[in-house]
Amino acid sequence: MPLVAIVGRPNVGKSTLFNRLVGKRLAIVEDSPGVTRDRLYSKTDWNGREFDLVDTGGIEPMADTDMLELMREQAMVAIDMADVIILVTDITAGVMPADIDVAEMLIKAGKPTLLAVNKMDSVGPENPDIYEFYSLGLGDPISVSAVHGHGSGDLLDKCVELLPDEPGENADDVWINVAVIGKPNAGKSSLVNRILGEMRVIVSEEAGTTRDAVDSALVNEFGNYVFIDTAGIRRRSRITNNIEKYSILRAQLAIERSDVCIIMLDARDGVTEQDTKVAGLAHEAGKASIVAVNKWDLVEKETNTMDKMRRDIMRDLSFMSYAPVVFISALTGQRVDRLFELVNFVNSQALMRVTTGMLNDVLADAVMRVQPPTDKGRRLKVFYMTQVSVRPPTFVCFCNSSELFHFSYKRYLENQIRSVFGLEGTPIRMIIRERDEGKQ
Repeated sequence: MPLVAIVGRPNVGKSTLFNRLVGKRLAIVEDSPGVTRDRLYSKTDWNGREFDLVDTGGIEPMADTDMLELMREQAMVAIDMADVIILVTDITAGVMPADIDVAEMLIKAGKPTLLAVNKMDSVGPENPDIYEFYSLGLGDPISVSAVHGHGSGDLLDKCVELLPDEPGENADDVWINVAVIGKPNAGKSSLVNRILGEMRVIVSEEAGTTRDAVDSALVNEFGNYVFIDTAGIRRRSRITNNIEKYSILRAQLAIERSDVCIIMLDARDGVTEQDTKVAGLAHEAGKASIVAVNKWDLVEKETNTMDKMRRDIMRDLSFMSYAPVVFISALTGQRVDRLFELVNFVNSQALMRVTTGMLNDVLADAVMRVQPPTDKGRRLKVFYMTQVSVRPPTFVCFCNSSELFHFSYKRYLENQIRSVFGLEGTPIRMIIRERDEGKQ
């Protein structure tokens, strides 16, 4: 895919323009500088031409803090990878010294560059202040309003003209979307960087460093993946501002659009109350899941330390005992490759289909082993079962009375299905339907 990078100094409206061009509210927008930190990618298309668009943090050429320096490095990586660059400026502020510095950087990079002058929100004659931007040496400025959409079509027309020729497409490519979720500072960004082999997302000891849900594509010998790094999910009472509120919402949306969730735990803390809530989000969304115990290199080992922690996790996360547990270190890379095998495995389990005939053989055997419950002389009769969907595997069970179908018997049938067909790493949904006994 050709790549178009949106760059500029802080608070000129890059993320608003990014959301406008991709047609979705993916990037967090807040009226304060430095909200975007990592590179945020999304596919978009214009006049039948598809390309990737990347939003970047504001470039401060004279960065004076560690975080600003890391944001600048992330933006520079996007510039190096891009086929076309859009420099966003602000008509209300005019040409600022930082705009000149960024423009000089882009001229040295030698990439096709478009100059977008943002916040041209009024209609009618063009604001004459736009001519000041010719001084940046990047050709004709394009007036746009990221808020209202004015000029975005002209900007996209110019982008498409500058894109390289289209590559051939492989329709057989299958991609697995993997969301990396957990509480703050569990090591999610460190794991994504380790997997990708580059400083893809900013890592800091400061909790809440990651804000947007950051997508990263990876192709290796194990398959094709999109890893989604998410903001740490903390208790509502601990959320202090709008940016964090939007970050957690993005993390929850990332779970919804994922195929597999990697639930990150800190080995030093074990399973905390917040970890159970994060795992519960993946379970309720019906996502195939893996529990990754990170920072295993920092734990003092004794005989059976791993087995003991595995038992503790199974106890504390008893509602998702189906999820495999792996002990890793994002810092050293210990067992990180094992994650690819597990992702492929649980994804295939979530896609498994069982024929109705085989399913009802298991049902008949289960009913013979343990008789259905009764109430006031009336016994539950389970007529038959069929699978209706995958991700997660969902079964419809037809019976004479849903009231008699006690939760414990439903759990028993789920366990019987797992014992025969596996379905490891994925939740199972069972829907109960009533029908007349005469309609078997």
